Amino acid sequence: MAKARLIGVGMDYSATSKSALKWAIHDLVEDGDQIIMIHVASPKADPTNKQLFADTGSPLIPLEEFRQMNVSKQYGLTPDSDVLDMLSTLSRTKRVKVVAKVYWGDPREKLCGAVEQLKLDSLVLGSRGLGAIKRVLLGSVSNYVVQNATCPVTVVKGTPSRAKP
Repeated sequence: MAKARLIGVGMDYSATSKSALKWAIHDLVEDGDQIIMIHVASPKADPTNKQLFADTGSPLIPLEEFRQMNVSKQYGLTPDSDVLDMLSTLSRTKRVKVVAKVYWGDPREKLCGAVEQLKLDSLVLGSRGLGAIKRVLLGSVSNYVVQNATCPVTVVKGTPSRAKP
């Protein structure tokens, strides 16, 4: 039996991050793996627990606990019910442990830091699909993470065009 892997998925509840999660569920995650949903909130956000965990990010939050609205609001997030349902189904069907972790700051730096801190085996991100000029002006989170993370990074472009059985 292969060693369970630790897979991070960058999540901001955008269509592209949901596509990345769907791809990870269907094409990457295997029985017994662990998924860490990595949320990077704006540094301007001021949730209750930010001061406690500003440097290290939140503790790992089990899916069952994260589903409770008061817990997610403590971290300044508004979870998407579709994402939570996908994760619950994954947890049941593939015996995958699902947890969430919240950071505050620049997504590029925090995602690369999460790879190191959590010792991820793989990281999956969505791509906003910026053109060349916007990518230069605004910067591409996925491009930065691909270049600087110390684990394999998969960037999922666009929305899924095929349905899995």
